Amino acid sequence: MKILIAPDSFKESLSAEAVAQAIGRGFQAVFADAELVLLPVADGGEGTTQALVAATGGALFSAEVTGPMGKIVKASWGTLGDGTTAVIESAAASGLDLVPMAQRNPWHATTRGTGELIMAALDAGARHIIVGLGGSATNDAGAGMLQALGVRLLDKEGNDIAAGGGALQALHSIDASGMDPRLADTQFEIACDVDNPLTGEYGASAVFGPQKGADARMVKQLDACLGRFAEVVLACHGKDIDATPGAGAAGGLGGAFLAFTQARLKSGIDIVMDAVEIDRHLEGTDLVITGEGRIDSQTVRGKTPVGVSKRAQRAGVPVIALAGSVSEDSDLVHAHGIDALFSIVPGVVTLPQALEDADSNLYRTARNIAATWKLAQALEARRR
Repeated sequence: MKILIAPDSFKESLSAEAVAQAIGRGFQAVFADAELVLLPVADGGEGTTQALVAATGGALFSAEVTGPMGKIVKASWGTLGDGTTAVIESAAASGLDLVPMAQRNPWHATTRGTGELIMAALDAGARHIIVGLGGSATNDAGAGMLQALGVRLLDKEGNDIAAGGGALQALHSIDASGMDPRLADTQFEIACDVDNPLTGEYGASAVFGPQKGADARMVKQLDACLGRFAEVVLACHGKDIDATPGAGAAGGLGGAFLAFTQARLKSGIDIVMDAVEIDRHLEGTDLVITGEGRIDSQTVRGKTPVGVSKRAQRAGVPVIALAGSVSEDSDLVHAHGIDALFSIVPGVVTLPQALEDADSNLYRTARNIAATWKLAQALEARRR
């Protein structure tokens, strides 16, 4: 029996590699002779750099950059095996897990550090840059990133606006004349984990603002700020980005790339799965296990579990997904190739406890699934 284990990370708890290992131990306890293929993946959020560097035999680097709340953080980035392609995660420099829960505030959070990572890659000679969007603490439409790259975002008096999504309410014009000239010759491949537009009911603020610390009032204000950014981009640069799928990724960072670079937005999970050659690993596979920290209606909009399940579905392989949190609308994933879905949380627990116990909960759930799978095989054998 061959079992492919291809999960994403469980945000703020376990890396994708640690998740795969815990699931693997659970299956190994029941199927000691099974061939287990551990293939940790990502969808453009945290873990994307590690997955791509590992898959291609590349190299990891680090740089000190501006974190989402303005403090200096050490962020990793990498080059792929070809030595000329860089890979960067917005989460590494501007990520939600860099900010303690009580301090999260998208009104002030900035993507400047992501721009500083891009500058580090340019300085290292990269002219093809894969940027993973996802897991950000920000809602500034990539304003901080643009400022780090030499773009000026100005108010009515011609002064540079402050950091954060809230500062966009004062935006009057955008001057891109000072943008680093190397960017004109740089190919950007943007790995998105969502296809949300910039504003509106399914936009960056409404869908992702609450998990970044925004209450209902702030969500409306931030949505208006992103709308202002879109208006100024259209007026100053002739690009209408508001309704473009993926523009709302990473708090509008996708929109900044669309407006000011020759970027192509692609499914982050497809970029990673192609790099790790998941289709090759699916050959001869009997069962796929995938998962991520939360599975809900957003999962079908480009997240890892559905990305994996679509590849498995094409290969005719059944898929089971595990999650720390399963929402009431998670049944939507069954129409996208996920045959069964399980929460690993054993009962009512606090969020900190669930995060702390994720490894043991994954092991226990995987072992029980493996035991059920083995029982089904035994029953099938008896019928024959």
